This record gives sequence, structure tokens and C-alpha cells, in this order.
Amino acid sequence: MTRDDFQRYIDAFNNDDFDGFSSFYADDVDFNLGDRKRIVGKQGIVDFYRPVKAHIKEDLRIIDIAVAPDGIGLHVYTKFTTFKDWPDFELWPTMAGDVREIESLVLYKYNADDKFTHIKSARFREC
Repeated sequence: MTRDDFQRYIDAFNNDDFDGFSSFYADDVDFNLGDRKRIVGKQGIVDFYRPVKAHIKEDLRIIDIAVAPDGIGLHVYTKFTTFKDWPDFELWPTMAGDVREIESLVLYKYNADDKFTHIKSARFREC
């Protein structure tokens, strides 16, 4: 996987292109949002993000990236803009107009087919 490949993944995610960003996942991908949530499986990630993206615009911007033969280390800025009230969202209650900005560190492992097999995310700080 190249940095350009990874940028296509980020672009698809930012543009709510479910087919595009999920095409980067292995069927049995293991995704950990720190200690907040663990999702196993490509379909599980899509099922999690459909309601998220129906309430919140999530924009990721790469701060720094390191690409290795089997993984990627990412320092990323994320801006969450809520456009539809979601007071019972499992990760945090949010209402239309809320904006949350964070920096995270994320590790991606991928297989020989350039499909993500493991994703581990940790919040670095609130902005």
C-alpha cells in the first residue's frame, strides 16, 4: 500500500463513500476505537458508520503518516460536526451544531492484498 492508496481511503471515508472506504477492509478486520468500542468485520464497520454518518460529518486530515511493508502509522486530525441531534449516541451525546475536534494516533495492519486486517486507534488529545 502506498501513501496515495491510503489517501484514497481517507477521501472515500470523508466523502461518505461506503463502498469506497470499505473496499480497503479485509472481511474479518478487527477495529478498536481505543477503549470505547471494538468492531469485528467489514460489515460491522459499515453498520457502525451508517448511523454515525447520518448524524455527524466526520472529516479526517492527515498530520503525519509512516507507511511500512505491512502497516501504516497515522497521526490524524478529525473534526466531527453534528448536523442531526443524537442525544443517545453510544460514544458521546451530541446535538446539531456541536463540533468536536481531536487528534488521534492510529495503527493499521494490512495483508498481501492491501486490505486492512487490524486498526487500532487512540485519542491523543482534544483540540
